[in-house]
Amino acid sequence: MAIKVGDKLPAGTLTEMIYEASESCPVGPMPLNVGEASKGKRIVILAVPGAFTPGCSNVHLPGYLTNADKFKSKKVDEIWCLSVNDAFVMGAWGQDQKAAGKVRMLADGSATYTKALGLQLDANAWGMGERSQRYSMLVEDGVVKILNLDEGGKVENSTAEKLLSQI
Repeated sequence: MAIKVGDKLPAGTLTEMIYEASESCPVGPMPLNVGEASKGKRIVILAVPGAFTPGCSNVHLPGYLTNADKFKSKKVDEIWCLSVNDAFVMGAWGQDQKAAGKVRMLADGSATYTKALGLQLDANAWGMGERSQRYSMLVEDGVVKILNLDEGGKVENSTAEKLLSQI
């Protein structure tokens, strides 16, 4: 069953590539506990079928990067980009898109979290295996407040501009 507005995000762990060492984050892929990371925060989550794919790289993610300050002005604490790719790919895609400081690039390498959300996509026909549906959501203290799903490879309902208009 797919997550819906009013539901709490399921427990789970994503992975984030960290390039600069700090006391709490050594260099390399680091686990991110979704419950802890979303507690007390207002977070925008966008999910894409795959890093470096045309719709994701040319339209979907760039909209969130361009509008990051507008989201912050609407009291959004963080923007997360989630994909069924590994942390190394998500880190490289984040570098390519210049996402640092704007969007956290989070990996769900085995689609475990995507399945927990009930938002998986069978992309075997395109040689991509199991992926995530394209969506955006606003989450407040771990609870889904807005959820926008796209269908059929389109980038319409989950755009940054649409989500901004709903907040």
